[in-house]
Parts: sequence; C-alpha cells; structure tokens
Amino acid sequence: MVFVKASGLGWRGIFEALWTSRVWAACRLSFGLSIIAGLLNGVFGLLIAWVLTRYTFPGRRFLEASVDLPFAMPTAVAGIALTTLYAPNGWIGSLLKPYDIKVAFAPPGILIALVFIGLPFVVRTLQPVLEDFETAQEEASATLGATRWQTFRRVVFPQLVPALITGTTLAFARAVGEYGSVVFIAGNMPGKTEILPLLIITKLEQYDYEGATALAAMMLVVSFVLLLVINFLQRKTLVRNVA
Repeated sequence: MVFVKASGLGWRGIFEALWTSRVWAACRLSFGLSIIAGLLNGVFGLLIAWVLTRYTFPGRRFLEASVDLPFAMPTAVAGIALTTLYAPNGWIGSLLKPYDIKVAFAPPGILIALVFIGLPFVVRTLQPVLEDFETAQEEASATLGATRWQTFRRVVFPQLVPALITGTTLAFARAVGEYGSVVFIAGNMPGKTEILPLLIITKLEQYDYEGATALAAMMLVVSFVLLLVINFLQRKTLVRNVA
C-alpha cells in the first residue's frame, strides 16, 4: 500500500520529498544510531546470554526477568522512565551535568533507548544455542592444550555467529522503526535529534501525506536491503561452519 501511494508521486515528486537537509539529517541519525545500537546489543547481549547460561549467582533470576522488561513495558513508559533518569535534573543526568555531558534530548539518549529496547532480541536468540551447546567440545579443546580464550574463539564463537547475527538483525530492525521510547528522550529538534518515524508523524500532522508516504517507502527499501545483506552474511557463515 505504501509503495502504491508513493508511485503516485512519480520519481520527481519522490525526489523532491526526500532530497531535503531535514530528511537526510533524520536518515543519518536513525540509521546511524540503529547500526551502532545493533552492534552494542550484539556485544552486551552475548555477554549477558553467556553469564545467564554458564553461571549461577545471587540475583540471576532477577537479571533473567529484567532482560524481558522491554518486551513487557509499553514503549511510552520506557521513554518516560529513561527521560526521567537521564534528564539534566534526573538521577543520572544530574550526576553527568557538572561534566557537561548531555544524554537526554541528544543523540546519546536516543542510543540508550535503542539499546534498551533491542537487547532482549540478542539475549533470547543466543540463549537456546548456548544451552544446547555440547560442553564436550570445550573439554576436548582444553585437553589439546587450548586456553579458555582460544577455545571460545575457535570452538564456541563460530557456532554462535549465526544466532548472533540473527539477534543483532532483529535489534537493528526494531531500532529503525522505534518511536514510542525514543520520542520522549530525543528532544525532537529538526536536524539534530529528529528521527525518521517522528518526521513521518510530523508530516502526517501537517497533512503532507505525500512526503510521509515517500519517507515510509524509503525506510522500507533501505531496511529491506540491509536485512538482505545481513541474511546473506548469515547464510555465508552457516555454509562456512558446515564446511
């Protein structure tokens, strides 16, 4: 439906709707921070999944439940909570203010929100793989003289890569279209902290349906291409591991 609407604009209309400094600033911010958030989620998600799977410690159940918090919490509530924490007068923001570090109403705040909502995708994708992993392979590696790091790098990690790519992809896809948790902490300043989903909403409120449709179609195309590339890399990794 979006592409049908966009096709009605013609190439010239789509070009005029997209080729503005405001749109490109929102594109750089949305896709750039989504990629960074996806990578951060990949790192921290792997660490958390590893800890939850391999270790027993006080507070483990609390950490396990906390991972699913972004799934259960309404995105608007998450955005308000993060803004309350990181605003200049918030609990964490007030500690950072003397050092002139601004988180809320700035790109770092958007990044924190995107990491928060995307982390569960990586953790929950990796956990089943780690739970089913045969420790006999690690033991065999150790008996052959490999260190823990060598065992992880050469035996464990290659088998986690497909799941890690899947989880990171899901986190990225969620981040690109995220609106509710970001809109409160972003500040929504055009050219600085305005994300693409918010720009689409703004155009709809201004009855600029053509511009909103062109933006939505562009987001779909770019996201689809990125997902195709990531899926190709994932399949290539799977083939390499099997070989």
